[in-house]
Amino acid sequence: MRKIMQSKKESLVLPLSKPKVGPRGKKGLWRVFRPILDEEKCIKCQRCFMYCPEQAIETEGKNSVPTINYDWCTGCGVCANECPVDAIEMVKEAREKGEEE
Repeated sequence: MRKIMQSKKESLVLPLSKPKVGPRGKKGLWRVFRPILDEEKCIKCQRCFMYCPEQAIETEGKNSVPTINYDWCTGCGVCANECPVDAIEMVKEAREKGEEE
């Protein structure tokens, strides 16, 4: 397969699935940590997008800053761990008013 692709000088384009409502539902309601993306630090490498296990990070293409869909984000921190420039910081999720710390 590799030789065929190299001889035709074509790249293999694989479809990417998008998150949708399923039996597990949205995840953001019970998240403890929230990833915050610093757009100025981001080098648009798309590693966070590729490694997100919940596909909660969306991108418009190679040269765009990714966006995080907090409805689907579990706060696992994989995106922050994979970011080569530490553009993603995991912060404690804000509590509802009236809750004890």
